[in-house]
Amino acid sequence: MKHVSPLQPAAETKVKMPTRRALAKQQTRAKVLAAARRLFSEQGYEGATIRDIAAAAGMSTGAVFANFTDKSDLFREIMMADLAALTEAMREAAGRGRTVEDALLKMFMAGYAFYKSQLPLARAAFSVSWSQDEGPALRNAAPVQALQDLIAEQLDAAVERGELGQEAEVKLRTQMLFDTYQSNFPHAIFHGWSLDALQARARDQIRILLAGARRG
Repeated sequence: MKHVSPLQPAAETKVKMPTRRALAKQQTRAKVLAAARRLFSEQGYEGATIRDIAAAAGMSTGAVFANFTDKSDLFREIMMADLAALTEAMREAAGRGRTVEDALLKMFMAGYAFYKSQLPLARAAFSVSWSQDEGPALRNAAPVQALQDLIAEQLDAAVERGELGQEAEVKLRTQMLFDTYQSNFPHAIFHGWSLDALQARARDQIRILLAGARRG
């Protein structure tokens, strides 16, 4: 009987490399998304057409439709990528907070700064997110839930530290804080509020929303 040592290395798993066709498809999608992002920023959601996006990407409309169902599919993918990046930025910002109020304020400001840096696209995103057709899919997307989870994490951590009481009603306050975070976007992207003005407003909002949960 042949003895096999337990230390004998297992057979190496072969890594399947993407085919040339798959790589070409990835490159096409990346070009279309880059062109769409630029045109949505310049012309808004309604102003940018699939024909314009295809021309800006240097390809036919057929090539666009081979990769995306329609314009809303394109826009949704751009927004999901932005929300994923935003979640990471807000998580990093929260990590610098000294207290739960400070952490939440830093999170909020990371979000406002993110969208203030790309106002035309932010205006398009805000408008589409509240439209009857595309809005529900954007508002209920996983990255949006991730932002709410991040707020809940900060409240849970504050309860564990004794900063907030055990009866803090984390789920309810999370929703209230998230709604408050969103409520400031019209001021940020439509009414020209500065980051300093947004920070002052958000600081007061967070303080009031957490007042009843503080210990002592």
